[in-house]
Amino acid sequence: MVAFICMVFGMFMAILDIQIVSASLSEIQAGLSASADEISWVQTAYLIAEVVMIPLSGFLSRAFSTRWLFVASAAGFTVMSVLCATATSIEQMIVYRALQGFIGGGMIPTVFAAAYTVFPRDKQHIVAPVIGLVATLAPTIGPTIGGYLTELFSWHWLFLCNLLPGIVVTVATWLLVDFDEPELSLLQRFDWSGLFFMAGFLGSLEFVLEEGPTNDWFDDEWIVVFSFVAAVSAVGFFWRALTAAEPVVRLRAYTDRNFAVGSAFSFVLGIGLYGLTYLYPVYLARVRDYNALMIGETMFVTGVCMFLTAPVAGRLARSVDPRLLIAVGFLGFGLGTWEASKITVDWDFWELFLPQVLRGVSLMLCMVPITNVSLGTLPLDQVKNASGLFNVSRNLGGAVGLAVINTLLNDRMDLHLLRLRESVTWGRDEAEQALSSLTDSFAGLGPLAHTAAIKELAATVRDQAQVMAFSDVFLALTALFVVLVLAAPLMRRPGAVTGGAGH
Repeated sequence: MVAFICMVFGMFMAILDIQIVSASLSEIQAGLSASADEISWVQTAYLIAEVVMIPLSGFLSRAFSTRWLFVASAAGFTVMSVLCATATSIEQMIVYRALQGFIGGGMIPTVFAAAYTVFPRDKQHIVAPVIGLVATLAPTIGPTIGGYLTELFSWHWLFLCNLLPGIVVTVATWLLVDFDEPELSLLQRFDWSGLFFMAGFLGSLEFVLEEGPTNDWFDDEWIVVFSFVAAVSAVGFFWRALTAAEPVVRLRAYTDRNFAVGSAFSFVLGIGLYGLTYLYPVYLARVRDYNALMIGETMFVTGVCMFLTAPVAGRLARSVDPRLLIAVGFLGFGLGTWEASKITVDWDFWELFLPQVLRGVSLMLCMVPITNVSLGTLPLDQVKNASGLFNVSRNLGGAVGLAVINTLLNDRMDLHLLRLRESVTWGRDEAEQALSSLTDSFAGLGPLAHTAAIKELAATVRDQAQVMAFSDVFLALTALFVVLVLAAPLMRRPGAVTGGAGH
């Protein structure tokens, strides 16, 4: 159990580093003299590299064993973290972050696989909430931890904080983990073309989803190029996965209905996890003008609720139909986003409190049964490979969710701006009265009072358009979560004897 806890902590570091930089990008940008276009790659490079490693880890774990893959991943992740802290240019940072994401990505599915191959069935109610909590809590509190570290020390500590834990995890895994034996003979049949196609498919797809909303999608040349690469690589990847003697990723797990439906639920869960972790800070920064530390303190509510709900979700998973838990969880998500759709420019900590509570509780009520039903019912020899597919579906869900959310925010804001500007024109009594009142309030500026009033009125209109766009996005998410509530019966209830370690 001690060895598994060390592995879980390693997974926590790898997932945490996705979001830990999100609240501190401006400080990193200043420290590396990077442009606004370049700095986003500090996060994008990590995500692209990680999403390629996650499905590959199943093959590597079988070939090298859980122990040696995890030791290499933890050690490499720690070294790359130190190099990120010592980077002196944006080019170095991007390379180090990509390597950090690729190497560290091997830890995430390896922990999920170990949970369902090492522990007996009667321990799953303890293990599943632990990995579910870590997988969802780490990205949720990432902005909070990042904000504190940057505010109290400097952005370098976003990466240096991994040094001591990384060493401990590496040494502990090396000394304590002995779950399985390596199958080095698999390397002789390694499908290099399958790896090439998978990297092209997933890497290009992640790039398109990350950069598309900010670059007008197919109006940008690079988006078109990488969309083409993703499409061609996808065909090659699925061809190799279905025909190679030893494919990089085995798709056989998708023939199991619970795993296929569970992966779809995990995809949507990624939208709720990463999408809402993005939406609330954007609102607080753009509309409420919060700094990184204030955003982190506001977002901490979700993390606390997840921590308190994890043991309850574990107990409920033993006695309640998992499909009912999943339905209740997504219903809670929907209620939270429905409540958030009433957002105004004046919303603060307490107005956001209930939506965040519902999100934190719902995440755990969904994550535990989805993971149990998806991985816990598979035959033992499929779990390692399936764990990679299951985790990559959640990450891709987050990427797709962010792309759709950003696109909706931009499009709906443009629409609301157009409509509001039609109402704030000369000849409209309400608009002229508002402008006159603002001009009076700026009377101390003399001849500049009228100009200042116009700027203030324009800013007010823009804030209102932004908030209306946020409301539309929350309503769209509500509809999505309601659909998942209705889809819960598609899963089969597991029988008394299940796969994984229970065999």
